[in-house]
Amino acid sequence: MSKHKGIRLIAGLGNPGEKHEQTRHNAGFWFVDALATRENVIFKQETKFKGEVAHFPCHGEKIWLLKPHTFMNDSGESLRLFCDFYKIPTEQILIAHDEIDLPNGEVKIKWAGGHGGHNGLRSIFAHLGKDIWRLRIGVGHPGHKDQVVSHVLKQINKHDRAEIDKSIIDAMNALDEYVEGDMEAAMRKLHTKG
Repeated sequence: MSKHKGIRLIAGLGNPGEKHEQTRHNAGFWFVDALATRENVIFKQETKFKGEVAHFPCHGEKIWLLKPHTFMNDSGESLRLFCDFYKIPTEQILIAHDEIDLPNGEVKIKWAGGHGGHNGLRSIFAHLGKDIWRLRIGVGHPGHKDQVVSHVLKQINKHDRAEIDKSIIDAMNALDEYVEGDMEAAMRKLHTKG
């Protein structure tokens, strides 16, 4: 087992299938897809993990990317299978997910905390506990709780998607800090806009 203290697994949350591709709920998928593209790696379907997997080297470590294909509400199942197999402790996982409590296009890192009604996080907490790093990708709030489900599950407009894509680039630029385990430096990079 690695003595590495930084992030070894970055899991992006979303729903599989073409009809979900351009919905805000898939912001976590967008992040790991962008990272895979930048690192020039391709996701492969891994049935035993109920998801798609890729990896790349960074600072002498193998960094894993995971996209659960269980649908959002059962994301924890895929993560549990993966982490058990590769013996990855929860503190070395970064979960990228959509966050309605942040303005569209804002991105923040958080340790632990509640799931805030997010069913993907709810599932992960049930399988792995909540002592876990999270990359919260702001998708904005529709203004009323009754509109949240349709907000995150409907097709995103070009302007909002462009703002999120910019925040994803910012989040990718803190990769070195994630991998080195310097989450405070990553937070400074992302939480303070100069």
